[in-house]
Amino acid sequence: MSNQQLGFIGVGVMGRPMARRLLEHGHGLVIYDQDKGALDELRALGARIAASVKEVADSAEIIFTSLPSPAIFKAVALGPEGIIEGRSVRVLVDLSTVGSRAEQEVAEGLAAKGIDTVDAPVSGGAAGAKKGSLALMVAGKPATVERVRPLFDVFGKVFIVGEQPGQGQLLKLLNNMLSTTAFAITSEAFVAGVKGGLDPEVMMSVINAGSGKNGATLDKFPKHVLPGTFDFGFPLSSVCKDIGLAIEESQALGVPMWLGNAARQLWNVAAQQDGADRDLTELVRTVEGWSNH
Repeated sequence: MSNQQLGFIGVGVMGRPMARRLLEHGHGLVIYDQDKGALDELRALGARIAASVKEVADSAEIIFTSLPSPAIFKAVALGPEGIIEGRSVRVLVDLSTVGSRAEQEVAEGLAAKGIDTVDAPVSGGAAGAKKGSLALMVAGKPATVERVRPLFDVFGKVFIVGEQPGQGQLLKLLNNMLSTTAFAITSEAFVAGVKGGLDPEVMMSVINAGSGKNGATLDKFPKHVLPGTFDFGFPLSSVCKDIGLAIEESQALGVPMWLGNAARQLWNVAAQQDGADRDLTELVRTVEGWSNH
């Protein structure tokens, strides 16, 4: 498979390091992104730059997508000059987080043209993408998944979660909702502790030795909040998108989402108040502002 031409559409914060890993493992790659500046690093590593989505789909049997929203994903896959019109493409592997409804709509549309879809959202952030330590939540036809499985190993650890596109999306959204809700409540606890005179380093050490530890206290706070870098690499806008999709899908399944809705409201207000482009770890600063700290 290393001699096979692959396609990659969307080489932003997550897509670029994943595409880079494919190149570094000897795979030929034709890529497209509307942001021309995002292409320079991969061009230098040997990627061929396509002029359009359709050129990618005319050139590669297997195409990866890493796109920021359901609307953009559907347009790239099913729109005019989209993947659906490609001469060569036979498999679309979607690494985006776009929700199960968009994934299912695209899978149905592409299936009519003989193109299989593998739903494969990832978790682990930009750092995990660079290191090849992502968790991939994969759903699709077993034979198609088996065909692309060696490529997934370049990105990280694979979890087969089902055979229907959309099942990977649901699990990814639930994971992100848990992660960002944990960060929100940890931010409130952190600000309360510091305002009450506790040393932040000591506080995190004690929490991580006790029952309150979570992904925020074990990773994001020690690496990105306490050092004051606020550089996890995931914007508030993406948090708001993901937690919104997670709640919509959960409520459609009949789950009321009392706590999820509260967390969603907190993130949305923070994004509207202080800027949606900020790193998610900067939520701590917003909570400090609300607390007059």
